[in-house]
Amino acid sequence: MAAIAGDLVGLHATDPASVFLAAGARMAGPSVAAVEEALYEDESVVRMLGMRRTMFVVPPELAALVDAGCTREIAARERRRLIQALEAGGVAGDGASWLAEVEGEVLAALAATGEATGAELSAAAPRLRAELVVGEGRSWGGRVAVSSRVLFLLAADGRIVRRRPRGSWTSSQFRWAIPAAVRPKGIAPEAARAELARRWLARFGPALVDDLRWWTGWTAAQTRAALTAIPVAEVALDEGAGVALAEDLEPVAAPAPWAALLPALDPTAMGWTARDWYLGPHRDRLFDRSGNIGPTVWWDGRIVGGWAQAADGVIRLLLLEDVGAEAEAAVGAAAERTAELIGPARVTPRFRTPLERELAAG
Repeated sequence: MAAIAGDLVGLHATDPASVFLAAGARMAGPSVAAVEEALYEDESVVRMLGMRRTMFVVPPELAALVDAGCTREIAARERRRLIQALEAGGVAGDGASWLAEVEGEVLAALAATGEATGAELSAAAPRLRAELVVGEGRSWGGRVAVSSRVLFLLAADGRIVRRRPRGSWTSSQFRWAIPAAVRPKGIAPEAARAELARRWLARFGPALVDDLRWWTGWTAAQTRAALTAIPVAEVALDEGAGVALAEDLEPVAAPAPWAALLPALDPTAMGWTARDWYLGPHRDRLFDRSGNIGPTVWWDGRIVGGWAQAADGVIRLLLLEDVGAEAEAAVGAAAERTAELIGPARVTPRFRTPLERELAAG
């Protein structure tokens, strides 16, 4: 599990089920229990805020790079915004002091109890129930408790971590705890961004510079600086001029044909922003309006269809192009492995796409 997460430079974790399905698609003996053991028992991987302000699951040594190269800047910006909102909303005259005190109360509660849900922490630290007005005058606006934002900041700083969810492995209602190990903070942001760029190119290159900028959420200047700090070469791609690691320019042998059912937000499908070379004409059916990809069927390095789990638990898939009998048989076998991994659980992607909705409805 840790090797898979590290090799892919992180597994997308905004949707909890995607972590299990993405790892399972790449494991020789996929099992929910193996992923749970890595996440919650031996802590060989951790769930954290990372690139593009998105949740990822990564091994600890990669977590330190992600923290220095992405998370610290995001957390600092969100902390400033919350302090301003606390003061503007009349919750606190000195937002920074108020926030520090409440964070201390949360940490004290977790030190005393070991683990707690957000509701339990709000009972132990009542100021978490303070409310802010968001989206004033807009259809989605309203009053929200500050608890989620305070816990977000504590987690982004690495001072608390998500433990086992209250429900099944598909649930996003996590319990919180103080981590067993402190996330290292000695890495310079510039060095971390350079190493993240190197690892991303080793896995996803050659690619466009815009792909790296999108995947990380960095500014154009940060992206250029990271690439300048590592040995890269300019290469010609169908989409235009791209970059590759200077040590990674030799041709490689084509792998044997392979089939896979990958979940929504799988790291392979979300590795680039220029996707036509593996997506073809299927974008409108496989992505939502915000650019989140749904469950996909792959054959020999390309997306050739989509899949979904219906209410009765059956895996339903649709091939969007003619791939031949060999591919259809391999895809069918992959669907059986996915169904075995999911077992009695029900998986509905957090960000639903047109084809996933169509297949799930039957």
